[in-house]
Amino acid sequence: MTTITEMIGARFAMETDRGAGVAPTETIAGLLSRRSLRRYDDRAVPDELLDVLLACAQSAPTKSNLQQYSIVVVADPELRARLQPLVPATDWLTTCPVFLVFCADMRRNQRIAGFRGHGHANNNMDTLLNAIVDAALAMQCFITAAESAGLGCAPISEVRHDIAEVSDVLGLPDGVFPISGLTAGWPDRPGYVNQRLPSSVVIHRDRYDDSALEAEIEDYDRRRHEIFPVPPTGQRHTDKYGVADICTWSENVARQLSIPERPGFREFLASRGFDLA
Repeated sequence: MTTITEMIGARFAMETDRGAGVAPTETIAGLLSRRSLRRYDDRAVPDELLDVLLACAQSAPTKSNLQQYSIVVVADPELRARLQPLVPATDWLTTCPVFLVFCADMRRNQRIAGFRGHGHANNNMDTLLNAIVDAALAMQCFITAAESAGLGCAPISEVRHDIAEVSDVLGLPDGVFPISGLTAGWPDRPGYVNQRLPSSVVIHRDRYDDSALEAEIEDYDRRRHEIFPVPPTGQRHTDKYGVADICTWSENVARQLSIPERPGFREFLASRGFDLA
């Protein structure tokens, strides 16, 4: 695929003329054709390249230049071995060339306020949100830079499953918590383009309008199923719902969200110095 139109068509699994008059820059083409890659060959990522990619991460936008995030580069095999049982679905953790953990970090600015002789009056939900967004933006900048250099990447939300234990292994103090891991390396397979929800569902013009949501989702389910049917092993909570002959994207999402995920997250934050008022 070489044109914007072809790449958008593949991303949404539908015929389109969108982007017909737009030249495909390397960045646009890379983003439209990107895919999460979880399997890597055994080549190391040079330290110099990693340093450049981390600098790209730190070039991300940040709320009021407060820079409320930290990145932990986990290279020690012993630490990775301790983390592996805490993220069991990420079975490539110990072998991937690069493993990073992006963290929301309120602690740094609390300490800065202290040694500048000022109080810190912003331990609140707004700071929590800002720190999470800062960390997420930094991670996306790293991903975009890494993929432009030929690396593959995969975000790992599983680091929040046993978040207290992961935080302890990484030595994260109060005021700091992991929002996502990220594996990276030279891909050993091409991966595939994952079909996204139609823009008519996600993009709203001037005012929010989901009046056609059910019909749009049914159409999306059909198109997606024709390309990537959910196998029995990928169906959520089969112990409760059984195995469906056809398990659509929306059915799987509804199953997943019908059971609380990480219900102890709020208590964890409160125990690590976050005031959620």
